[in-house]
Amino acid sequence: MTEEYKAMLEEKKEKLWAFFNDKDYNPMKVSDIAFLLGVPSEDMPLLEEAVVSLEKEGKILFTKKGKIATAESMQLYNGTFTGNERGFGFVRVEGFESDIFIPASAKNGAMHKDTVQVRITGSGKRPEGEVVKIIERGFKTIIGTYTASKNGSGFVIPDEHKTGYDIYIPSGASLGAVDGHKVAVKITKPATDKYSPEGKVVEILGHINDPGVDILSVIRQYEIPLEFPSDVTAQLEHIPDSVEDRTGRADYTNLLTVTIDGEDAKDLDDAVSVEKLENGNYRLSVFIADVSHYVTEGSPLDKEALKRGTSVYLVDRVIPMLPHKLSNGICSLNQGEDRFSLCCIMEIDQSGNVVDSEIQKAVINVNRRMSYTVVNDLLTNKNSVYKEEYEPLLPMFLQMKELRDILLQKRRNRGAIEFEFDEAQIILDQNGKPIDIIKRPRNVATSIIEEFMLAANETVAERFFWLDIPFVYRTHEAPDEEKIASLKEVLAKFGYFIKGNSEHPKAFQQLLDLLEGKPEEMLLQRLILRSFKRARYTASNGMHFGLAAQYYCHFTSPIRRYPDLQIHRIISRFLDGTLNEGAIEHYKKILEDVASKCSANERRADDAENDTDKYKIAEYMEERIGNEYVGIISSVTSWGIYVELENTAEGMVSLSSLTDDKYIFDEKTLSVMGERSHKTYTVGDKLKIKVVRASRIARIIDFEIIEKIERN
Repeated sequence: MTEEYKAMLEEKKEKLWAFFNDKDYNPMKVSDIAFLLGVPSEDMPLLEEAVVSLEKEGKILFTKKGKIATAESMQLYNGTFTGNERGFGFVRVEGFESDIFIPASAKNGAMHKDTVQVRITGSGKRPEGEVVKIIERGFKTIIGTYTASKNGSGFVIPDEHKTGYDIYIPSGASLGAVDGHKVAVKITKPATDKYSPEGKVVEILGHINDPGVDILSVIRQYEIPLEFPSDVTAQLEHIPDSVEDRTGRADYTNLLTVTIDGEDAKDLDDAVSVEKLENGNYRLSVFIADVSHYVTEGSPLDKEALKRGTSVYLVDRVIPMLPHKLSNGICSLNQGEDRFSLCCIMEIDQSGNVVDSEIQKAVINVNRRMSYTVVNDLLTNKNSVYKEEYEPLLPMFLQMKELRDILLQKRRNRGAIEFEFDEAQIILDQNGKPIDIIKRPRNVATSIIEEFMLAANETVAERFFWLDIPFVYRTHEAPDEEKIASLKEVLAKFGYFIKGNSEHPKAFQQLLDLLEGKPEEMLLQRLILRSFKRARYTASNGMHFGLAAQYYCHFTSPIRRYPDLQIHRIISRFLDGTLNEGAIEHYKKILEDVASKCSANERRADDAENDTDKYKIAEYMEERIGNEYVGIISSVTSWGIYVELENTAEGMVSLSSLTDDKYIFDEKTLSVMGERSHKTYTVGDKLKIKVVRASRIARIIDFEIIEKIERN
């Protein structure tokens, strides 16, 4: 099929779809549609192919009399199926206020992430439905662990537990896989009410115990591209190794600038400089790598970057959005090398207000590449061993600390929400085996960069909102009233209430302040976070609820995030004076789709990162079965008690393992109580536990209670 024919087909589909959705349309046959629309005989094949395509997409269907009706006119709706390991699932339909519940008996072979067509079968607090058609499989292949049976057949346990099924592999379809092989499986027969789906192994990734295979499995599960295609590598040959024409750029190569990142960071996309002005204000200069200068719109590099959407940071590797020649080379703001930059220069007063700002194209030369560890030590340790080496930079670091304090206080005053979750940092040996789990450090240096980047993101977003030109914003909408109502019920059980207007973020920050240091702090923080909507990219400005910011975008990381690269391109054209009416119309047309794709890829990256962490934590605990630890009850359910250890590893104590009594779950108090002994386990209780089971494959850890540690 030629590109010209594809375009003609899409155009025909659009016209037909508009015709079917006309308020005066009544179901009719293809021949009647052709007559009414005046379609010549030579165009009938194109018309028929467009109809078939719309039917495959689940947008239309044929009635028993052979007439075409829209799916929605027949009360059928298309959406994405989200599975649950217990068998049931949900379908999210665009425009519906809540997801549609799908019982296990009504899935009709649907699997996690499939695009499906559903029929509503019941209503209530949450509508219930059944899957009537699978429009498109969510996964081309399913990644899992193979287990052989005696008769030559076997089955695969999917890594994605929401799949809801083990996959039967008949004899002769295993590709020679043995127990413990990580494999890719293609479904050959969908599941039924009585039988699991059937499949064939199409690729063996390696054995579960082979170094790197576990993480590779996650990468393949989420279909994250590893290698760059040949047209991208070919384009790299034409990209210079040093900056060339500097026309139209402000020269800041003599300004004192530093990068501050983690010790292992190689893609340095932001540099900063701070000066104290005579009027008492601060000049904050944030310089961001000008990736858009090298990644031109529509080029192979650009198409691949949009496809990836973001760099993915897994426990043992980084899968970059851009090839290393860019991300670690010409785009990275490396010490002592001239680099092109887009900069946001802000004058900030003693109250944290940006009283003046300028956005420019620039060339810079970073004086020092600093690490969070060193800068933090310089600012918090009077006897720092780094003091002599970095003496010339210390005055600027002290001014950075002053400005950070001002900006942070301003955000707190306006009600920005700050969750304090401990993040796991998993330490691996040279073979990828986890040897320790520690809490990821946060310090004043990380906070300095965070506040400076937030200030730049807000300033850029506000400037381009008022310029009224197409842009990509970072939007975090206020939570739904229904979820807040449910949250209030749980909070009340612990004696907490949301004061003031729950539509304002300050009400939640005040609550978080009250929770600080309390046993139930971590649980309630998580419940509050779950009641919030997820931040996403949008083509129109919306308030960022969590930051209490009226205008917000992602401007500061174009090496690793496509939305930043996209707005850099718009900003550059605006600064160059080439953002004409044609360009504006072009961006209006594409930005909604770009924002949607970037949001989806961000979710994919987050899920992959979380899965690799869970995998490695479970692997770490596999070798510590029998060890005893002290932990805090993080949540309680009708089936078990979840306990979080000091190293952030979380496991479950099954209620069935509590043999000293029969324990009953109390939803009102989120606790369990023994029927005879009245012994109670509730959120925030400290327990001494023993590790009794851990499984990398299932990504679970099971504990046994040794004793409850009473509070002083």
